[in-house]
Amino acid sequence: MTRIIPHLVGGSLIVSDGGRFSDVFDPSTGSVQARVPLASADEVRRAIDDAEAAQVEWAATNAQKRARVLLRFLDLVQKDMTSLATLLSSEHGKTVDDARGDIQRGLEVVEFAAGAPHLLKGEYSTAAGAGIDVYSMRQPLGVVAGITPFNFPAMIPLWKAAPALAAGNAFVLKPSERDPSVPVRLAELFLEAGLPEGVLNVVHGDKEAVDTLLADERIKAVGFVGSTPIAQYIYETAAAHGTRAQCFGGAKNHMIVMPDADLDQAADALIGAGYGSAGERCMAISVAVPVGEETADKLAAKLTERVAKLRVGPALAEDVDYGPLVSRAAVERVEDFIQQGVDAGATLLADGRDFSVPGHEEGFYLGPTLFDHVTTDMSIYREEIFGPVLVIARARDYEEALAMASDHELGNGVAIFTRDGDAARDFTARVNVGMVGVNVPIPVPIAYFTFGGWKKSGFGDLNQHGADAFRFYTKTKTVTSRWPAHGVREGASFVIPTMN
Repeated sequence: MTRIIPHLVGGSLIVSDGGRFSDVFDPSTGSVQARVPLASADEVRRAIDDAEAAQVEWAATNAQKRARVLLRFLDLVQKDMTSLATLLSSEHGKTVDDARGDIQRGLEVVEFAAGAPHLLKGEYSTAAGAGIDVYSMRQPLGVVAGITPFNFPAMIPLWKAAPALAAGNAFVLKPSERDPSVPVRLAELFLEAGLPEGVLNVVHGDKEAVDTLLADERIKAVGFVGSTPIAQYIYETAAAHGTRAQCFGGAKNHMIVMPDADLDQAADALIGAGYGSAGERCMAISVAVPVGEETADKLAAKLTERVAKLRVGPALAEDVDYGPLVSRAAVERVEDFIQQGVDAGATLLADGRDFSVPGHEEGFYLGPTLFDHVTTDMSIYREEIFGPVLVIARARDYEEALAMASDHELGNGVAIFTRDGDAARDFTARVNVGMVGVNVPIPVPIAYFTFGGWKKSGFGDLNQHGADAFRFYTKTKTVTSRWPAHGVREGASFVIPTMN
């Protein structure tokens, strides 16, 4: 009998009564390993009902006690790390080591969010006027929601939920239906850590569930990570309903390689950042930009040599560099992009199509693909491929390389490899991209800084994690307080109060 992955609502595991299900595959074999129910609008609203009922008492719990729940959760996840990582790999296709990194990156935001007692402190000014004190306080919004992607089924839900819960909100999570087991398991561990029932609910679903969350006036904020078209849709729909939103979309991350860079170091960085997790990362480096023809020729040769040695195989194998893609449709989409590159005249140095793993011929595999002489008008340069495809787009000089990264409509991340501090400093100041790495190929900020792209990679005024997360999930109340002496009468004033 096929395993059913339940919703978690009001502290209980439940199976949808709507009758709609989606298959959950094992990407390594191509077989169906489970089915996940797709919630109806009524089922989503019931989850919001439970969240709304539970939030009042949770908000009244002091911040330090809420933080202690997060700390107990951290301990439980660490003890369950191996089984969680294995489960994640079996549904997503990334290697177990990569899955551990997925979970750990999420836990780092939980660790930061455990500082809620400090992060939620307001400000206080005495004697702002004659006998007047002014102070502010941060209060939770109420019920908030997260709509998270398949490529980080642990990290992104934790990035969204941990600060929201620590700030006193209730949270409704709609994870990807492609790999939904880990989000449910994480919610169970939150309950085990002492989170009250109903404060965190997980509902699986498709557009019907998403639109229900966006239209319900009780949802005060929604966070999303996914493709740019959907990010823009969710941001605009949320805004139309007066709902606060932070929505992060696609990426086309460039890595500029200067002539003075250590080319072996740069090539290794590109291989890991370009092909890790089969390229299914919003922070993957997908465009190498060597500066000058000599640099480009040398880098292309080093990349070609390394690509030929990459090991691709089942997600749970111990000796592979990356595993399968998440679905057959994902493989077909990437293969179509590869053909577009060939048709446009790019030089195909390594072709990952028609790749299979012995004994796993039905798995969703794609070999590493490498293009050279890619130009900015080609679709493989303009669009996010989201697969194990790295393109080399040569730049004549530094200014052209800077312009390529700055002018691309997706401004998530960028990196520069150089030994020249002046060039690096100029690049970080001028490049029109949200996150920048200097000799760091995947510039994901640590948890106490914020994560967010620019241009069509990010919609909304506040970023993920860091202090911005607490600003996003709270509202500020400011109090002006005066205690006049007993019996003092000053009469009515008809002018606006001023500091005079």
